[in-house]
Amino acid sequence: MGITLDLFRNETEGQSFPAGQTIFSKGDPGDAMYVVLEGEVELRINGSVLEILRPGEPFGEMALIDGSPRIATVIAKTPCKLVAISEKRFLFMVQQTPHFALQMLRVISERLRKMDMRQ
Repeated sequence: MGITLDLFRNETEGQSFPAGQTIFSKGDPGDAMYVVLEGEVELRINGSVLEILRPGEPFGEMALIDGSPRIATVIAKTPCKLVAISEKRFLFMVQQTPHFALQMLRVISERLRKMDMRQ
């Protein structure tokens, strides 16, 4: 994707997932977004891989923005470590860190373009 969130590169706390484990599925409620700290995850929409996410790349932000269920399924491609960003922390960062908010807009814009090109 190219847009990484350097704000989280020093995070030490994170959840580990083995390769093949589903992190969340389409239709699940969304109470957090995630940033990849180590490894790779697959972002799938309607069964097709939209992209492979690597360290520094975020996912799951749309559910925090609009409160709707997840539109994608995310699966650990390799063993990975992720940091979960709660809705409260996400909203604080959007309010207090304009650069973070702009990066999130870029992430969403880039994914929408990828989805549009696939149609």
